Amino acid sequence: MVEVRLENVTKKFKDLVAVNNLTLTVKNGEFLVLLGPSGCGKTTTLRMIAGLETPTSGRIFFGDREVTYLPPKDRNISMVFQSYAVWPHMTVYENIAFPLKIKRYPKNEIDRRVKWAAELLRISELLKRYPSQLSGGQRQRVAVARAIVIEPDVLLMDEPLSNLDAKLRVSMRAEIKKLQTRLNVTTIYVTHDQVEAMTMGDRIAVMNAGRLLQVGPPTKVYLKPKTLFVATFIGAPEMNILDATLLEKNGRLIVEGNGFEIELPMELEETLRDYVGKEILFGIRPEHMTIQGVSTLEHVKRTTIIEGITDFIEALGTDTIVHVRVGDSLIKVKLPGHIPLPIGKKIKIEIDLDNIHVFDKNSKKAII
Repeated sequence: MVEVRLENVTKKFKDLVAVNNLTLTVKNGEFLVLLGPSGCGKTTTLRMIAGLETPTSGRIFFGDREVTYLPPKDRNISMVFQSYAVWPHMTVYENIAFPLKIKRYPKNEIDRRVKWAAELLRISELLKRYPSQLSGGQRQRVAVARAIVIEPDVLLMDEPLSNLDAKLRVSMRAEIKKLQTRLNVTTIYVTHDQVEAMTMGDRIAVMNAGRLLQVGPPTKVYLKPKTLFVATFIGAPEMNILDATLLEKNGRLIVEGNGFEIELPMELEETLRDYVGKEILFGIRPEHMTIQGVSTLEHVKRTTIIEGITDFIEALGTDTIVHVRVGDSLIKVKLPGHIPLPIGKKIKIEIDLDNIHVFDKNSKKAII
């Protein structure tokens, strides 16, 4: 295992800038998730780390060793692909053993390592089978076993669970994370699934349009997004964003929008002083609100009230998502449990003032 460091890495395909001046450090033994929508540059970044693509500019290091132009075989990396990429004409044993045979390991060492990897992935009883005799989850376990059998310095995973059904994805997420913790191997995992990112990553690196927008622990990225894109990309349902104007009334700062007015806590006044009289974007996550008289915000110190009219109810069993019309905006409130509410009813929405967000309308960067 090693530290992986990218310094000002850019990758262009003719006129397309796939990765734009990316600087990122993956710590020794860390599980880092590259998260972003399709086409954001995360897979291209992974392929450059693997040596499958060469940066247009910038440098890549494994520890103190520069690997920017080294071929994949000289990097001691393993990669798990979305498509499993197991060879159909080989048994499970032969699939797992293949990279060891390429590296000319002794037969007894190959046998030891294959059995070790198979036991870790709980596929020891499948070693004599062929891929056609396996389920999708079993084939993915084979792919992971083949990746770890050489004990790589860096383990790369490119959306390895996207072809599995929802229930199997949940169990495989837990297994991959436990395996990585046990092996303590530096791991870079690419996904567009925010749930995977939040549950698996020691840190998340959010990308969009080839740029790195924010890196940090999952909870910090979720609670303190630095940009509007990060705020709305992470979270289900996504953060409510309302057009508003920041005003000063009677010596207090007020967020005023169509159909609502919110007085801000006094400690925010200095941070927001330069935005008085300007249009801003006001953000609040669905779970940081409740409906007065229906549910409560536990352990919340400061709240405020706005009014709206119920527009639509999503009954999810464990949760209820209430769509509320506030002025000309539609916002979502997430409540625990099954809560039937009549459509068209006027309600009072209680907002947690310690979890509000304000974004610059032009730059889309977070102010608070």
